[in-house]
Amino acid sequence: MMSPAELRPYLDELERFADGQMTTSEQDVFEERMLREPALREAFEVFEQITADLRWVAGHETLRHRLLTLDHRLNQRQDALLRIKRRQRRTQTRWGAIVAVLALLAVGLWFFLLRPAARQSGSAWQNYYVADPGLPSENTLDEHRPLLAEAMTQYRLGHYPAAMHALRRVPTDNLGADTLQYYNGIFLLSEGDGQAARPYLRRVVQQSGSPLVRKARYHLAVAYWAARQWPEARAAFREVAADSLNPYRRDAQKVLQANVLRGSD
Repeated sequence: MMSPAELRPYLDELERFADGQMTTSEQDVFEERMLREPALREAFEVFEQITADLRWVAGHETLRHRLLTLDHRLNQRQDALLRIKRRQRRTQTRWGAIVAVLALLAVGLWFFLLRPAARQSGSAWQNYYVADPGLPSENTLDEHRPLLAEAMTQYRLGHYPAAMHALRRVPTDNLGADTLQYYNGIFLLSEGDGQAARPYLRRVVQQSGSPLVRKARYHLAVAYWAARQWPEARAAFREVAADSLNPYRRDAQKVLQANVLRGSD
């Protein structure tokens, strides 16, 4: 696997490509380079793996597949241990102990490596969160927006990594930057990664002329909550609850009235 030092020279290009900040021509050139340059291709794969690992959360489709893969690997390891057992003629009791140790290690690996977002965010916010329905179908029917339509379809199906992959391939000249940033934040938040969602939603909130500002402010409040940033979450929810024009005003008021935002100022 490529080391951090080897990956660093490619980070700027990879982030621009992943964030959908390249023009259509730049994106085509970048993809052609990946076909020609094994190092760039490897860097892209490592970058994708790292960002994907940070977005995993218990209960989502990606985690389910990772757990299935882990089970498969454990089965392979157990088969290998059984072959060693037959060769060395060790007792069944000792092999049972070895399998038990491996099972404990697997549980530890699953809990501490594959569920970072779940441990940080908890589930209380998900009980109150009102998800964005996604762009209406009439906004994605244009023949020049197949990737956008695919992103919204995958999002509604709950396939958030697939939705992110499609959205990040939408050309920046085919959709407003505020819309791309907004739905990047929405997809990450829906996946349970409030920490990763915050920068995208914060950029939209800072664009005073965008029609998505009010909606982004509510989802940013939820992202703070998911990331356990209690003072920021309370302040953001109060701002939404006080805004009579915000479509999520009542939802924010319910959160404040329920007094479910823990932590101290």
